[in-house]
Amino acid sequence: MSTTTPSTTLRELNGFDQTPASLAGSTLVLIDYQNTYTKGVMELDGWEAALDAAADLLAQARAAGAKVVHVINDGGEGTPYDIRTEIGQIHPRVAPVDGEPVVVKTVPDAFVGTDLAEHLDAAGHKDVVIAGFMTHMCVAFTTAGAFLRGDRPTVVADACATRALAPTGAAVSAEQLHLGALAIMDDLYGVVVPNTAALTR
Repeated sequence: MSTTTPSTTLRELNGFDQTPASLAGSTLVLIDYQNTYTKGVMELDGWEAALDAAADLLAQARAAGAKVVHVINDGGEGTPYDIRTEIGQIHPRVAPVDGEPVVVKTVPDAFVGTDLAEHLDAAGHKDVVIAGFMTHMCVAFTTAGAFLRGDRPTVVADACATRALAPTGAAVSAEQLHLGALAIMDDLYGVVVPNTAALTR
């Protein structure tokens, strides 16, 4: 049975706090803003606008004194995720500055086999603001990972992007996949906000 009325979320059923995080009281985790996703076989739909939003989010986080952690995916030499070459490096618009750690992962959940958890624990915040590429993959899995370890994720929607896919031959647009992934996260794993302006001050 289909309906156009949004269902009650699992977060609501469990009574989880729906207040978005504040940048000053959070750790910002930026996921896979690599050149990988700006050209070639893995170019994402809408990456330019998402990168603009990410750059604004990063600037505001720095101004608020938030701890910032960058995450990148290493797929190995010769892949579109080769962090030893330009294609796998973080885009200059959101590149780390001194004091901002870079966590290197090899699977979608950035907590697996990395020291990301240690960086979050050292910051002393349960609130984690998350944004990155791709919405349905590493953003979603890392948000779930943060939730499952007891953190309180807030995902910034307009700073995320993904690409179209065709499971079982049926086309799913990038927008559909992006919104579907956000809906999954919003249902249980975190608070989803449309943009940086929606974060609490």
